[in-house]
Amino acid sequence: MKTKTRIYKIVSENSWLRFLLGEKSYSRKYAKYVRYTLSKDLKVRSGPFTGMLYPHAESVGSCFIPKILGSYEKEIGNLLEQLCAKDYTEVVDIGCAEGYYAVGLAMRLKKAKVFGFDTNSRAIELCKQMADLNNVQDRIILGNFCDQTVLKNLPLTRALIVCDCEGYEKKLFTDKIASALINHDLLIEVHDIFDPTISSHLRDVFKNTHTIEAYSSISNSQKALSYSYKELNGLPFNVKQKVLSEGRGAIMEWFYLKPKVVS
Repeated sequence: MKTKTRIYKIVSENSWLRFLLGEKSYSRKYAKYVRYTLSKDLKVRSGPFTGMLYPHAESVGSCFIPKILGSYEKEIGNLLEQLCAKDYTEVVDIGCAEGYYAVGLAMRLKKAKVFGFDTNSRAIELCKQMADLNNVQDRIILGNFCDQTVLKNLPLTRALIVCDCEGYEKKLFTDKIASALINHDLLIEVHDIFDPTISSHLRDVFKNTHTIEAYSSISNSQKALSYSYKELNGLPFNVKQKVLSEGRGAIMEWFYLKPKVVS
């Protein structure tokens, strides 16, 4: 397939890319960026999951380019490196999408079993493909909906629970669940953008069991000014902002929760 044809095939599969390429003022330089990034391979270029392969130029519920570039959620990049150095026996990824974290953590935590959940059937299909492509399929178990009953009944010894479930975290995490997770670490993306009481709710239900460290996202302008990637060299500031954008409607927070006492 010719490069130009392949680029437009990729674009047709991703509305976000199609939107950007449709802006005449950005077309030429951004098309060059897309060609460089996607025409050779679909390998994550940097970050905690460097080298991870994508089966398609597609992500679910988030922007693809920051993931393949490796800038996705860079605000918690140092934290992820610390977590990848721990000896977790399991990872639970609630809202696993196409598998960026589920597969990436399976690659980094080579002894951990990974449970991934997503209600989007396309996400589960892509996650299976990504697990196969990166040779971690034997350690990934996928499911659809993870409620309190499912979470409490998972066979966990010393787990990392990653949660990005678009506000459902308020319903999922209660006092009883906090007590059931007393030996496990959690990394929760907090969606106060949908309900401003979510962060206070989480602080309250985990106050007796876990300590909380909060991490904030930064704006696209800050990213364009501070992030350095060779793939962005030569791009105008406004194009860098769009390339690095993760489509967030507001500044977001992540809570990293550590058990106060591990029994």
